[in-house]
Amino acid sequence: MDTDRPSIPTVQSRLRHDILRIPESAYAASGIVVNGRRLKSFVFTTDLAIIRNCDADAVFCVYPFTPQQAISDAIIKGSYVPVFCGVGGGTTKGLRTVGLAKDVESQGAMGVVLNAPVSDLNVAAVAMAVDIPVIITVTNDNTDIQKRIDSGASILNVAGGPGTPQLVRKIRDAFPDVPIIASGGNTDELIRITIEAGANAITYTPPSTKELFHSMMERYREG
Repeated sequence: MDTDRPSIPTVQSRLRHDILRIPESAYAASGIVVNGRRLKSFVFTTDLAIIRNCDADAVFCVYPFTPQQAISDAIIKGSYVPVFCGVGGGTTKGLRTVGLAKDVESQGAMGVVLNAPVSDLNVAAVAMAVDIPVIITVTNDNTDIQKRIDSGASILNVAGGPGTPQLVRKIRDAFPDVPIIASGGNTDELIRITIEAGANAITYTPPSTKELFHSMMERYREG
């Protein structure tokens, strides 16, 4: 596979060589240029230890609780790479999402992420309040993509579970130029299929800390 990664000099420290690497297939993506920086891979985690030891281009800081400024501030300050922060859209909505979006922008986030249930009016309010990209999550093919774009969404985040590649392909056919980030799972094959369907960038779900510890502890027990 042509991965857009020709022979590249690699430099690493004596102790930090065992980092979590994004599957190589992610580098076949075109990427999305955000304020001059091309992003192909987003690590989907709030685990700061993983964020600091991963070669993803950016962080997708989205979690299943109401967004909290203390969490976004810690991750933005601790990350080597740009952070895109969830600011609600489901349980958290309305003026609170606008306030959260302004807060994470001032903290240094590169973009904000709104969840699928958010109204078009709410998307528009957030887009008017901040000068960073607004990413809207798309979970099924009932979403009116044109209205989302007209309301101020800059990028689509397609998260359709096992049906993500099919959903990406349908959106790409109708909107050939819209930037698409899509959930690529955690294997080369799933990521490759998602990119071939039309995703410009992927979110990568890393193994848990427990899983990463398992192989390390096995080596220690054998040694």
